[in-house]
Amino acid sequence: MTHADEPAVIGLLGGMSWPSTLTYYRAVNEGVGKALGGSHSARVVIWSQDYAEVERLQLAGDWEGAGELLAAGARRLAAAGADMVAIACNTMHRVSGAVRAACDLPLIDIVEVTAEATRRRGIARAAVLGTRFTSQGGLFDGALAARGVEPVRPGAGDQRLIDRIIYDELCRGTVSDWAAAAFTDLRERLRGDGVDGAVLACTELGLLLTPAERVSPAVVDTVDVHVEALVTASLRGRTGAPVHPS
Repeated sequence: MTHADEPAVIGLLGGMSWPSTLTYYRAVNEGVGKALGGSHSARVVIWSQDYAEVERLQLAGDWEGAGELLAAGARRLAAAGADMVAIACNTMHRVSGAVRAACDLPLIDIVEVTAEATRRRGIARAAVLGTRFTSQGGLFDGALAARGVEPVRPGAGDQRLIDRIIYDELCRGTVSDWAAAAFTDLRERLRGDGVDGAVLACTELGLLLTPAERVSPAVVDTVDVHVEALVTASLRGRTGAPVHPS
């Protein structure tokens, strides 16, 4: 059990894919270290799925099975002493209900914190860029619309490009110059169509960004805002960290 003077334990459902889980682990530790100073780091428990099994369930459309898989992981995190749960994957938030039902721990929802961050940045029309299950499935549409942001889905050709980059490269730990250039070109074309911001609704897509792109207010990386929310939840009551992601 976490004592009052200790950060709460973050429970991560990871492995979807492992490169994005590495990003989460590094970022939450950096966030806690920055907030508390010295040699402080985050209190984290990770349950890492075998992504091949997750991918198989996604492609088969077996979302009930996928929910059961993540629910089992959430119960493991609870048993290991986590104080909260986070799904380190956008697409798998489709089964967030199963995770919530699996244990009594609060779920820090990537969809809600991302939609709020998009609103706070003043983005009116946001391209939602992620796997076809996320973008075309409308995972973010309701949360964005409820905050006055118009979600824009990629066209069929652009969606195939995004899926190719995610599944064939990023999920396997590859970040090629071709993929980075293609993704930059896609965002430029969307801006030309009147989109004034992009939600990187896949936890690997941030790997394609240049340092300058990472700090652009027009690019909302779901990993960044999710990690900020996790650090805030872990440290609430100890620091002056903001409650809302910027």
